[in-house]
Amino acid sequence: MPLSAILRVLVNQLIFANLMHRPVRTLLSMLAIGVEVTMILTLVGVSYGTLDASARRARGIGADVFVRPPGSSAISLSSAPLSEKMVPVLAQEPGVALATGTMVQSMGGFETIQGVDFPAIDKMASTWRKPGDPEKEGFKFTEGTAFQEPDDIIVDEYYARQKKLHPGDHIKLINHDWRVSGIFESGKLARILAPIGTLQRLTGNEGKISAVYLKLTNPKQADAFVAALRGKLNPGDPDHGYQVYTVEDFVSQLSVSNVAMLKDFIYVVIGIATIVGFIVVFMAMYTAVLERTREIGILKAVGAGPTYILNILFRETLMLAILGTVVGIVLTYGTQWLIGHAVPASLVQETVYSWWPIAAAIAIVGAMLGTVVPAMRAVRQDATEALSYE
Repeated sequence: MPLSAILRVLVNQLIFANLMHRPVRTLLSMLAIGVEVTMILTLVGVSYGTLDASARRARGIGADVFVRPPGSSAISLSSAPLSEKMVPVLAQEPGVALATGTMVQSMGGFETIQGVDFPAIDKMASTWRKPGDPEKEGFKFTEGTAFQEPDDIIVDEYYARQKKLHPGDHIKLINHDWRVSGIFESGKLARILAPIGTLQRLTGNEGKISAVYLKLTNPKQADAFVAALRGKLNPGDPDHGYQVYTVEDFVSQLSVSNVAMLKDFIYVVIGIATIVGFIVVFMAMYTAVLERTREIGILKAVGAGPTYILNILFRETLMLAILGTVVGIVLTYGTQWLIGHAVPASLVQETVYSWWPIAAAIAIVGAMLGTVVPAMRAVRQDATEALSYE
């Protein structure tokens, strides 16, 4: 076997021996890097998952076009600035098969309750099906029924599971006592639906709605319909005034890149996670260099140069970072399970595979940077002083 190959084997054995000789510190370092990776992947997974869940619910009601009031954006949580008289007006537009209005009321954070005309929204949902579905159907109830009284609400299965609700239970939302009349399969508009008239009255928005959903007789003409409706609602300036989108355009805006605050928050958490990983690796490797002062002195005494010593330390760090990344990815599945069982209605976490190499690169670069100072200290050690070190 060539001498270079023998040296590589010896270096690898030395690296593994050093890691195994200090198992507690090695495990803690791996865990710290793993937590760094888990923080990044969990936040990204929750961001993507929650927005994708919102997109699926928007598609699930079967609308083709979405109309919002002037000055609003597709992802805003504005309450009710539109007149409900818009609904019959838009229903008369050529090419419109169905029209219904909804009202959105924020309950704090990203949680909302939506007021709907249930027969209309159910009919719209029943005219739509995903490719491959055997039949068309609207809201499917796993328990109970639709609204029976003005103070009834219906909730989706995830909200019911999180809040431990069943038909007949009462819950207080927006300072009002509601009775749960039914639990429906998720994927339709929102997690909590109430009679639109009741919600308008409770919030002082009688006759007002947040948006109008339109089902077209020919969905393939949605883009042309949107262009024509923009020109009609906003004469002289189709790009300003009433906001009209196809549902697919609306869904495309539900992405991390279009939510500036969320994107900035992700970057902040990534920065904090990288700093934590850097500090942990720095402390671990600095302590390791102090403990191995005599070992480094012996290596220098037998002719090992700075490159050889740096090679050992950086490869040891690389091994820790790779193992820590694997631990972090595994832990991410744990957080996904925890979120899915603890708060399924509030947060949805996806596995975003494209971020695995990114999180790994961040962890490895941070770990390598944390090794620079300890490695330079090791290189500068005098062999004679190192051998006399106790």
